[in-house]
Amino acid sequence: MKRNKLRKFLLVITLFFVAFFSYVEIVTMNQKSMTYRQKLLKAFYPVLMFFNKTTGKNGKTMNNTNGITPPASIYDLSVTLNNGSQLPLSSLKGKKILLVNTASDCGYTPQYEDLQKLYTDYQDKLVVIGFPANDFKEQEKGTDEEIEKFCKLNFGVSFPLAKKSSVIKGANQNPVFSWLSDPAKNGWNDQPPTWNFSKYLVDEKGILIKYFDPGISPSNPDVKKAIEQE
Repeated sequence: MKRNKLRKFLLVITLFFVAFFSYVEIVTMNQKSMTYRQKLLKAFYPVLMFFNKTTGKNGKTMNNTNGITPPASIYDLSVTLNNGSQLPLSSLKGKKILLVNTASDCGYTPQYEDLQKLYTDYQDKLVVIGFPANDFKEQEKGTDEEIEKFCKLNFGVSFPLAKKSSVIKGANQNPVFSWLSDPAKNGWNDQPPTWNFSKYLVDEKGILIKYFDPGISPSNPDVKKAIEQE
């Protein structure tokens, strides 16, 4: 009797793992240059987002409800791109800018795909800029070249990627994220990134209008509504 129960138990476990690994391979069958960890993270991204939605974890939104004008202009800053060239933010006047700290080995890494879709769908009014950072659990250990290759091969990323830097508060914080998280510069917000894929939306006049936590997908209707708002 005990042997039969044990056999059934082992059979169930075997079938579970076969189904599990088959699911992962099917979901990631078109992915290239991904580690198995990255495949697992991509496969279970929907589960993570469902968990966040039901629990409210990593789902905070902050708004510039009073339309506060920044004391310091973001257009005075320039982004060092991953190829070493400079992108003056003043060249983006008249468009909204979505600034996101990113990582390749995070549960939220599949958001690259949704960010690219935003960049494509709203190309006339929005620029997305990714800022790869290794600040959270060392989930971005790659070089700038490796990061760019990973993003293009697996998520079709064509929006600008900054040179890898630190986005959390400290002496080495990227100047753009220093502006985004310092109310003395942006006028109201002191929220630094809480994890990879925190999102900041700057409007056409250089005013920081929104902050979205990592648990809020770029495809979320609230994100799209903020982009579309005149």
